[in-house]
Amino acid sequence: QVQLVESGGGLVQAGGSLRLSCAASGRASTSYYSTMGWFRQAPGKEREFVAAIDWSGATIYYADSVKGRFTISRDNVKNTVYLQMNSLKAEDTAVYYCAADNNLVVVTTVSSYDYWGQGTQVTVSS
Repeated sequence: QVQLVESGGGLVQAGGSLRLSCAASGRASTSYYSTMGWFRQAPGKEREFVAAIDWSGATIYYADSVKGRFTISRDNVKNTVYLQMNSLKAEDTAVYYCAADNNLVVVTTVSSYDYWGQGTQVTVSS
């Protein structure tokens, strides 16, 4: 079983920055973490895609709403994926979830990911 543990959430003022981390463990084969992504869910809304990255880091996708402000990266030695969030807006407020899958192709839909973290709250005050 794959475990994903997010950290780094918190309360920040609009225009500020946060860096989320997600550490993966539980499987000896790192193919389970081939594709890793970040999603978010605001109260009363569906979970939505934020960013995803493949194993090599060569393929990265972002939601239009975060392009130019968020950066996803990964450290395969540490089995950790990061989400650097800059120029935060009130509408970025949500619970942020890390996800992992053994897809070799980067995917952006919730249903495509097999493994999920417990989520970390990000609150941006205006």
